[in-house]
Amino acid sequence: MLIRKPAAEAYAAFVDPAITTRFWFTKSSGRLAPGAEVLWEWEMYGAAAPVRVKALEPDHRILIDWGDPPREVEWQFTARPDGTTLVIVSERGFQGSDDEMVAQAIDSQGGFSFVLAALKAFLEHGIQLNLVADHQPDAYVGR
Repeated sequence: MLIRKPAAEAYAAFVDPAITTRFWFTKSSGRLAPGAEVLWEWEMYGAAAPVRVKALEPDHRILIDWGDPPREVEWQFTARPDGTTLVIVSERGFQGSDDEMVAQAIDSQGGFSFVLAALKAFLEHGIQLNLVADHQPDAYVGR
């Protein structure tokens, strides 16, 4: 996804939970740092994911493990000459039958598409679209 902001801003949006909670998860136990273990929460769904930071390359790359069983997620931030940034997210390590792994990959692609669209709206226009929260409103805890 092309983000019309510098790589440093796009990168910070995923490392700093004060920013990330404006477009993706609702709560984090801490900022991403090398070797850190944090918990990301989506309180409206009663869901949480333990996250272990495997690598951080400021303004260029984030690599984490998350989930159970753990899967690897990588963000790549490519600065472009016009001051924009290409952000690419990939997830690896799906397990199960071929059909289960395909379903997991499709779910991952869809989820990260929402996240990147929400990031774009927030960073470029200051708009909180609530795409992640509004995707499945009937799944809210307490409904």
